[in-house]
Amino acid sequence: MVDINIQTTISPYTQQPVCTRPLLSETELDNVIAESVKAHKSWKKVPLEERIEIANKWLTEFENIGDVAAEDLSVQMGRPISQCKGEINGTLWRARHMVEIATEALAPIPVTKPEVEGLEKWILKQPLGVIAVLSPWNYPHMCLVNAVVAAILSGNAVIIKPAPQTPSPAERWVSTWQSAGLPTNVLQVVHLTQDRTLSQLCQDQRIDFISFTGSVPGGRAVQQAASQGKGFKGICLELGGNDPAYVREDVDIKWTAEQVVDGVMFNSGQSCCAIERIYVHSSIYDEFVKAFVEVAKTYKLGDPSDPKVNIGPVVSVASAARIRKQVKDAVEAGATIVLDESHFPEAKEGTSLVGPTVLTNVNHTMELMNEETFGPVVGIMKVENDEEALQLMNDSIYGLTASIWTNPTDQQSLAAAHHLSGELECGTVYMNKCDALDPSLPWHGWKNSGQGVSLSHLVYDAVTHKKSIMKKFEVAGVYEKK
Repeated sequence: MVDINIQTTISPYTQQPVCTRPLLSETELDNVIAESVKAHKSWKKVPLEERIEIANKWLTEFENIGDVAAEDLSVQMGRPISQCKGEINGTLWRARHMVEIATEALAPIPVTKPEVEGLEKWILKQPLGVIAVLSPWNYPHMCLVNAVVAAILSGNAVIIKPAPQTPSPAERWVSTWQSAGLPTNVLQVVHLTQDRTLSQLCQDQRIDFISFTGSVPGGRAVQQAASQGKGFKGICLELGGNDPAYVREDVDIKWTAEQVVDGVMFNSGQSCCAIERIYVHSSIYDEFVKAFVEVAKTYKLGDPSDPKVNIGPVVSVASAARIRKQVKDAVEAGATIVLDESHFPEAKEGTSLVGPTVLTNVNHTMELMNEETFGPVVGIMKVENDEEALQLMNDSIYGLTASIWTNPTDQQSLAAAHHLSGELECGTVYMNKCDALDPSLPWHGWKNSGQGVSLSHLVYDAVTHKKSIMKKFEVAGVYEKK
């Protein structure tokens, strides 16, 4: 008999339970929110210098658990163990930057123009209150940095509701922050049903801001739930993508193929900014497809605990079935498979192991080219020029990232790439790079890829109130002018 009050995490590779967590009741969640409100009222009074000191101690505490945190990832979400430490290092890199810029990002802003004699003006940044972070399973540590670090440093209390697939990362954040000296209840973790997340957490008037990372349907549900509660709250939605890459005729084909394959296949393609569709100039199309397939064939699919494996299972058997159906539908609509799963013996129907798959003769009527796949699958189209590539890259309901691959030493090529980057309808444009975030730059999706912003100094604006201050020094001659 299934206990509806228990959440069970199933290993993507073995399909066996790996951990369970009790789900909070309505009363228990109400108490958690109440404790967050109380914690915020105390925490916001702690000087920023002391908050930053605790954050720097947390960086050390988190680095110290790097090995066990990496093992969590491999077991719970199926990433090859050889790649899991990379997320821990990436988390530290992102978080260090957010800590380093906190003083400047949260400083009062003097307003000197237009100057008014006898009047001083400035803008304060003050914490919102209680922030709910609904975090994903595919990069559970790095995605927490996007909102949590700035929220805590700004003086907010934070409640993390992690994805059921990866409960441990958020719990390790709480334990390491507390070890660093963060007061109790400033950061808490809750395990909830989807219904309770939407009907109670998102609607509670004591929640001042919600940061959600996940699917487009999930984002719509969160937005709708938040709007039904009393009062108004801010929302940041980091949603899906169907990110394009354009390979111009002047690239180094071998090097570019290696980079783009990694952009498609890393984390089994389960990244919101993974490359999901490729457009290649006709003059190098055949050579590029051949090079791309040869690189993809070298990947080793299998048990994520094997250090030699560099591509693991997708998150579930259901996800694998959806990915394979997308490929099947594309083939029935005229696509040609130039690399199929037969090259990867571990890949089998009915399992979560999906082999790298490459298709040509694709077009935008196919779901493969217009919807998020979230798997190690990609379609490659031939284009005649930059204008055609631009039109196809923008022909999407998504707008998260796009990448342009060209000769960085040629001025005309760079000028063309800069022109394209200005015309692309997305939040991030890469040149000779892909599938990456830089904490100094805002992470922001256009169209159905989301709303709001995380990372960079701009996230500090998202998690703070702005208060305008005006101080007058001369009052009808009663007081002397400053």
